[in-house]
Amino acid sequence: MKIQDSVALVTGANRGLGLAFAKALLAGGARKVYAAARDPASVRLAGVQPIQLDVTKPAEIDRAARELGDVSLLVNNAGVLRGSGFLGANGVEALRAELDTNFFGPLLLSRAFASILAKNGGGAIVNVLSVLSWVSFPTASTYSASKAAAWSLSNGLRLELSGQGTQVVAVHVGYMDTDMARNVSAPKATPDDVVRQTLAALEAGKPEVLADEASRRVKVGLGADPGVYLAPPAVPAPA
Repeated sequence: MKIQDSVALVTGANRGLGLAFAKALLAGGARKVYAAARDPASVRLAGVQPIQLDVTKPAEIDRAARELGDVSLLVNNAGVLRGSGFLGANGVEALRAELDTNFFGPLLLSRAFASILAKNGGGAIVNVLSVLSWVSFPTASTYSASKAAAWSLSNGLRLELSGQGTQVVAVHVGYMDTDMARNVSAPKATPDDVVRQTLAALEAGKPEVLADEASRRVKVGLGADPGVYLAPPAVPAPA
């Protein structure tokens, strides 16, 4: 799809990668950018339309779909990381929170906006995933599970929405220079570069973005013997 004249809804658009998406979409000629956040007052980027939206609340998602009938690009960016393993003291609570935001949020938004995208020519959905969609750390295995589920969601949506011409792009990246990775000393991608690659993939009709060396290396390692997912990942664990 073309960014020029598109109408985008970006979740988690008040900071980090979401803010970078909003800026780049405006610069790329989007006709309108809805910048969604739990607190719309935290959206301070000129030129966007702030939208109050908590992706864990189905009623707010349904309201957004009723009110934003001109959307042609949905960017499922909002995400959380609780930093827990499955057997951690708060492992179950962490997983539920991460699934609510990282999986059920994109699922419910995609369901709510699928018919809107069809009405507006097909459009596209971008799901922000992670290199941890494919590998896991003991200190973040619940997060990995939520992102693995979101990867499966992306692949399923791509098939289910192909008939209406909706493009689905899955974005995999390791560490980015955002608040989520502020305590990590490993090399980090910049949000601006991840967005640049993602919008280029959208316009080229590509289904997947491997936005850094870590994601490219791990993707290749999925087919190795033994698979990269059977051994400790060659990227530092989240703090």
